Amino acid sequence: MLTIAVTGATGAQGGATARALLDAGHRVRALTRDPASPAADALRRLGADVRSADFDDRGSLDAALAGADSLFAVTTPFGTDIATETRQGRTLVDAAADARLGHVLFTSAAHADRGTGIPHYESKQLIEQHLQAAGVPWTVIGPAAFMDNHATGWTLDGLREGSFAWPMPEDVPLTLISADDIGAFAALVLGRRAEFTGRRIDIAADELTPARIAEVLAAATGRAIAHRQVPLAQVRNRSEDLAAMFAYFTAHGLDVDTARLRRDHPEVGWRTFADWAAGQDWPALLSGATPAHAAGAHA
Repeated sequence: MLTIAVTGATGAQGGATARALLDAGHRVRALTRDPASPAADALRRLGADVRSADFDDRGSLDAALAGADSLFAVTTPFGTDIATETRQGRTLVDAAADARLGHVLFTSAAHADRGTGIPHYESKQLIEQHLQAAGVPWTVIGPAAFMDNHATGWTLDGLREGSFAWPMPEDVPLTLISADDIGAFAALVLGRRAEFTGRRIDIAADELTPARIAEVLAAATGRAIAHRQVPLAQVRNRSEDLAAMFAYFTAHGLDVDTARLRRDHPEVGWRTFADWAAGQDWPALLSGATPAHAAGAHA
């Protein structure tokens, strides 16, 4: 049994990882800026040790990491900016190194090590490089695009109107992964760190074109839904960062060897997009009972 600190524990990736680690019998320190939040309370009820920690407060990180065996590290520029994400990520890595942790797992993004030109991938690459030079045993996982974003933001707004609004051509495939599978794979890596130390692994569970995604969403929701390509200029008006990401997705895609992942690590489950879609509470989502958050491929 390991004691594993989990940053972003009340978010999608961190929450999924914390739950998977608890299911595997590990002790989880759920790090959050708001230990009184409903999401923090939910983790506490599952058995997590919820602690206050802030990337901009090095003392809080030192206290939260003291005595831990490993760290699951996730960062995001959304809500701040890429310079802040890079600074916070480096601070977190330095705190982990000074605490002499036995392993740090950083969740980045698929292809973030390939010079994509996508701002929030470039910031993650800088954090990866800092981690690899920090002298602490490390692993990096790079999730592909999030399935979960298809039930939030402008995508959910479009589904309510009968369209799958997506800034890619209908016939260009995209690899996808659910937050639950990210958490399951992260828990596997953290529990078997000797096997994964020093490795960078891009992960995904399925690959579909936007046209096929629309068909799956139509079947899951019971509504007529057709793909509608959103112009990149429209995305750019909202975010240059996201526009750069969708341009990369269209030109290059996110190639991930999903067949090998399924073969080598079947215990993760690797939900197909149809599996994920079938598990969503579409009546609540489409009625507006569940709030739609801003969409982004990595959050």
